[in-house]
Amino acid sequence: MSVLDRLQRYLPQLVVGPPFLLIVFFVYGFIAWTGFISLTNSRMLPTFDFQGIQQYVRLLAMDRWNVAFHNLLIFGSLYILFSITIGCVLAVLLDQRIRAEGALRTIYLYPMAISFIVTGTAWKWILNPSLGIESYMQQLGWESFQFDWIVNRDMAIYVVVLAAVWQASGFVMALFLSALRTVDEDIIRAAHLDGASTTRIYFGIILPSLRPVFLSAFVILAHLSIKSFDLVVALTNGGPGYSSTLPANFMYEMAFRRNQIGLGAASAMMMLATVAAIIVPYLYSELRAKHHG
Repeated sequence: MSVLDRLQRYLPQLVVGPPFLLIVFFVYGFIAWTGFISLTNSRMLPTFDFQGIQQYVRLLAMDRWNVAFHNLLIFGSLYILFSITIGCVLAVLLDQRIRAEGALRTIYLYPMAISFIVTGTAWKWILNPSLGIESYMQQLGWESFQFDWIVNRDMAIYVVVLAAVWQASGFVMALFLSALRTVDEDIIRAAHLDGASTTRIYFGIILPSLRPVFLSAFVILAHLSIKSFDLVVALTNGGPGYSSTLPANFMYEMAFRRNQIGLGAASAMMMLATVAAIIVPYLYSELRAKHHG
């Protein structure tokens, strides 16, 4: 066998091998390193004095972490629910072959092209009581109008939900719209001939067939909600106080501002466990479906 033949035979391994090794080292290697650091008493610099689960005990006892995780539950559930609902409704409306569909699709998709920093800054201006919606409505004569969620400790996290849903709904719409365009037209025509209304066709035939899209949208949005960081920084900076802090903001604060690397690593591992709790069942269901298919 010539050198050229051997090279052609092992070319796939030579192409795939180096990137695979880099991914193993820079992704899974650093995950393992973070897990180890979370079991030490590392502060400004990493140390190797094994402390067991001490950092996790400290983490779970901190009110700031509990607030951040509670906010994640609120933010994640509302973000996923409203993004999927609004995105699905927009996709169904655009699926009616309305006029200016291309322009409307572009308008709805545009927010997804904006970074979370820009989104957070824009919504911060809009919701600022002194120069945003509240000020504008009062200038129009509605002096009792009040919309101060962004400075209200109990409502600040819902401001983050509002901005995030505005940005993600168009992306979800695009997912559903592309799936709707692949539905077999013969099935729809047959349902119409049987006397089924458009509403019944969508709820009884079309939407149930989009289960994989619903699942994919759920996983993508859940992953985005867990790692959300820059939107909170630009919009509320975690305030008032730390009432709108999310786990990613907590991790950054502890690891890079308060020199508590071990505690920051423990919070990062908790975030990883949350992601795994969502991704692993999804991958299992996909692999199981392919195996039975």
